[in-house]
Amino acid sequence: MSDDGPGPRDVARRLREGMARGVLSFPLTAFRDDGSLDPDGFRAHVASRLAAGPGALFPACGTGEFFSLDEDEYRQVVAIAVEETAGRVPVVAGTGYGWAQAARFARIAEEAGADALLVLPHYLTAAPQAGLVAQLEQLAARTRLPLITYQRGQVAYDTEALRRLARIPGVIGLKDGHGDLDRLRRLTLAAPEDFLFFNGAATAELQARAYAAVGVPAYSSAVHAFAPEIARAFFTALRGGDHGTTEKLLREFYGPFADLRDRVPGYAVSLVKAAAMLRGQRVGPVRAPLTDPSDADLGALRELLAAGLDLVGAAL
Repeated sequence: MSDDGPGPRDVARRLREGMARGVLSFPLTAFRDDGSLDPDGFRAHVASRLAAGPGALFPACGTGEFFSLDEDEYRQVVAIAVEETAGRVPVVAGTGYGWAQAARFARIAEEAGADALLVLPHYLTAAPQAGLVAQLEQLAARTRLPLITYQRGQVAYDTEALRRLARIPGVIGLKDGHGDLDRLRRLTLAAPEDFLFFNGAATAELQARAYAAVGVPAYSSAVHAFAPEIARAFFTALRGGDHGTTEKLLREFYGPFADLRDRVPGYAVSLVKAAAMLRGQRVGPVRAPLTDPSDADLGALRELLAAGLDLVGAAL
């Protein structure tokens, strides 16, 4: 691993500072109607998300359809995010599959100027705890970029595995997508004090208060990709202890949005992209294996989005 560039502690410090200021933003990857990458559309989308003040930017991750990008497209996406960010907030690029493939994407992200990597769950197979740790060891040995591991799907660490992960040079944090707060609390207790944790549950705002109660106040926000006004209003109310506002937003926007999201597999991305299009963002359709929302669901989304924006005094 090269020693060039900012070290893991510096990147972790910048991420911690960003997490205290705003939500973690996961931009959408823009495609044209024919399914090809739209670099200009992506650049405009990233610029508008940055204007809304996120704590950090995570391009080419789950919301950004990492799983459907080839290596050249990935390079363009990460490079554009780095260029548009211009050092204002950390850029954490997605990587994944097996460690050998993850290392190839890591090299591309490193060359493009990313600050760190979010390691998405490995492909297909179940693995024991020792294997999950070895996956990160192999990747960490092949990149200078700090790593944040994402436990979701078939990846779920126990406390001993977490202790081993935290000792790997370059591993600085964990994103949780399971929502098992008992397990997560045990992990936070087992980790070093400077180890980063954040809430990566689907529609994370629904569980934000519960996560904060077990020591994980930072969270990613898919809503920031299409309605940063709503995401910011919720973040501000949550951090300010304004339970009335958070409950109103949860009851009238986030809860119904999650109900709509659960209708079809993949809507966690498809609805976000459709909502961004409704707001005038040129992000285009999703790629297979995802599908765009039905006309009926798109109509329901339009009504819900208008109601959510009305709640925070913004316009559709």
